Amino acid sequence: MNSSNNSANILVTGAAGFIGSCMVQYLNEQGYENLFLVDDFGVETKRKNWENKKFVKTIERYNLFNWLDKNEVTINFVIHLGARTDTTEFNYEIHRELNYNYSVLLWKYCVAKNIPFVYASSAATYGDGALGYNDSHEIIEKLQPLNPYGVSKNEFDKWAVKQSYQPLHWAGLKFFNVYGPNEYHKARMASVIWHSFNQIKKEGVVKLFKSHRPDFEDGKQLRDFIYVKDVVKVIFWIMQTMQNNVWQTYKNGLYNLGTGKARTFEDLVKATFAGLHLAPKINYIDMPEDIRNKYQYFTEANMDKLFNAGYTNSFYTLEQGVNDYVKNYLQELKVY
Repeated sequence: MNSSNNSANILVTGAAGFIGSCMVQYLNEQGYENLFLVDDFGVETKRKNWENKKFVKTIERYNLFNWLDKNEVTINFVIHLGARTDTTEFNYEIHRELNYNYSVLLWKYCVAKNIPFVYASSAATYGDGALGYNDSHEIIEKLQPLNPYGVSKNEFDKWAVKQSYQPLHWAGLKFFNVYGPNEYHKARMASVIWHSFNQIKKEGVVKLFKSHRPDFEDGKQLRDFIYVKDVVKVIFWIMQTMQNNVWQTYKNGLYNLGTGKARTFEDLVKATFAGLHLAPKINYIDMPEDIRNKYQYFTEANMDKLFNAGYTNSFYTLEQGVNDYVKNYLQELKVY
């Protein structure tokens, strides 16, 4: 591993959140401490995610561009993970402001200062999957996301690939179903594993949504679940590749980030029970009306593009990732 750049000044947005705080921890583990963390740090439930990390400064999200204007800090890399991720928030203007407008401003800052830029897109951009899960730029204009969150992410993807002025190196990562430590504050939007763990502790049984489609059995809805430790490892690899100028311009663009293997919710819940050394008990309940027509029954990342760009590490299997999450974090109430 090349650590010659670990004195780089790195700006991480969403740094108090789930994936952002895991990214900061991973960077710390690789010897990076010149980190500038951006988020809404007034949210008390996120405090334990970031307070023990090593960093230079925290910057409130609303104040970032003002702060950058006033301070002569040279930022060497931007990892933009901050977003409004609530798929049940149907006011598009909230998503547009935080997921589109803010991203445009960051992009323009990176172009002006010649800074490499990695940002979080989402598999929510694929909608019901009718056009498949291929991260080709050819289909993004045709995609029809199922909720305002997915729309906002796709709108920024569309805007980014059309720009004639781009950061020298950039990548937009379409995260599939990410799970793992530091999502404790997400409540309804936390992963099924988090909910399952808490249901098992409380009632000894997990409730899963029934299928409302005849072609899927209850519990057999499929997702591409990816452990957050794999997500941050991929981002770090991209960052190093860009810093070492091995990331040629033709590699700029959108990339899926899943495992490439869909698994059922039933598999996920069984793995959670297994992590607790318990036999599985599952009850099936009706899916809430407000998400029934906007529910993805199958997602699976085509990962060829990332592998063709040179990524060679393997991913945690579902069982390995869930086991690590349950035993080392959920049971211990620990953050990563």
